[in-house]
Amino acid sequence: MGGQQRVYRQRIRSTQSLKKIFRAMELIAASRIGKARLRVASATPYALTITRAISAVATHSIVDHPLTSERTDTNRAAILVVSADRGMAGAYSANVIRESERLRERLIADGKEIVQFASGRRAVAYFKFRHRPLEREWTGGSDSPEHDRAREIARTLLDACLASVEDGGVAELHVVFTFFHSMVNQETRVIRLLPLEIVEGVAEPGTGPEPLYDFEPSAEEVLDDLLPRYIEARIHSVLLQCSASELAARQRAMNTAVTNAEDIVRKYTRLANSARQAEITQEISEIVSGADALETAS
Repeated sequence: MGGQQRVYRQRIRSTQSLKKIFRAMELIAASRIGKARLRVASATPYALTITRAISAVATHSIVDHPLTSERTDTNRAAILVVSADRGMAGAYSANVIRESERLRERLIADGKEIVQFASGRRAVAYFKFRHRPLEREWTGGSDSPEHDRAREIARTLLDACLASVEDGGVAELHVVFTFFHSMVNQETRVIRLLPLEIVEGVAEPGTGPEPLYDFEPSAEEVLDDLLPRYIEARIHSVLLQCSASELAARQRAMNTAVTNAEDIVRKYTRLANSARQAEITQEISEIVSGADALETAS
C-alpha cells in the first residue's frame, strides 16, 4: 500500500509540473494573439487592394505576361506549405500538411511534377522524414513573422515562376496555409497564387458599367512593377494569417491540456486517498487481530 501511495504522489507532482508549463504557454499565446490579430487586420487591406489592381491590369489589357498566362512549356507545379516551428498547438500543423498531401495527389493525377517548398520546422521535418526533396525551406519565427522573411520567400517563388525550363521553372504556384477567422475558427486553405486565376473587385461583363483604364507608361511595365509587390504582399498576408492561427490554436490546446492535467491530479488524488485509507484499515485490522490473539492466549 505504501508503494502505491508513493507512485500516486509522484504522478501527481509530475502532472502538476506539466500543468504549470501548459499554463505558462497558454498565457504567452494569449499575450501575443492580440498583436498578431492587429497585424493581420493592418496587412489585409493592402493585400486586397494590390490584388484588385493586378486583376484590373490583367483583365483590361491584352498583355501576355508570363505571370498572368498559363505556361505550356513545363508541367512542374510548386507548392508552398506554411506550418508552425513548434508543436503544442493541437492539429494546426497536421491539418496544413494533410491538405498539402491532398493537393499533391490532385496535381500528380493531373500529370504535374511537384516542386516542394516548406516554411516551418513541422512541415520541413515531415518532408525530410519521408525523404522528399525540398527546393527551399524556411524555419524560425512562425509565430511572429517578419516582412524580410516574406520578401525572401516571395523572391524565391517569383524566380521559380520566371525561370526557364532548363533552370527548373514552374508553371503553377500553390500555397497551403491556415486562414484566421476568429479565436475559435481557423480554416486550412489552398490558393493558386500564380498564374492569376481570381479576379477580385472587377465588375463582370453585363453587370454594370465597366471602368475605363489607361496604363502609363504601359500595361507591361505596370505588371512588371506590381507583380513582385503582389507576390510579396500576399505571402506576407499568408504568414500573418498563419501566425495568428498558430497562436490561437496553441492557446486553445494549452487550455485543454491544463483542464486535462487538473482532471488527472484529481483522479490520482482520489486513488492516493483510497490507498491510504486501505492501508490504515489494514493496520487497524492487524492491531485488533493481535489484541484478540493475546486475549485468547491469556
